[in-house]
Amino acid sequence: MSSAKANPTYQIRPAYKQRVSVAAMKTIIDTVMKEELEGKTYAVDQAQVQTKHISDEIRNRLKALDLPRYKFMVQVVLGEMRLEGVRMGCRTFWDAETDAHATSNYMNDSLFCVATAYGVYLY
Repeated sequence: MSSAKANPTYQIRPAYKQRVSVAAMKTIIDTVMKEELEGKTYAVDQAQVQTKHISDEIRNRLKALDLPRYKFMVQVVLGEMRLEGVRMGCRTFWDAETDAHATSNYMNDSLFCVATAYGVYLY
């Protein structure tokens, strides 16, 4: 019988280079919203399809960052510009060292869009 102990290999926290970058998340959100909404007008019958498509595209590009054990969630709000105000907020309970979120908005004469992506490290 060997008296040597096995070292644990389970990684509690991501390596520095494997942490989610807020800047990268924001760049992805900005790029997708510009690609999907530039030159478009608000159509109430298409809003549900557009928000799902935008959120899926953002999530897929975030997954392509290939960050092990990160889960990404995306929320997209799309509305018509009608000279009214909108307030949004969120509360989170997470590990500030490993988890992050990024929010961005897009506006034109017809519509506004706010997208928030959350990257959560799974322990």
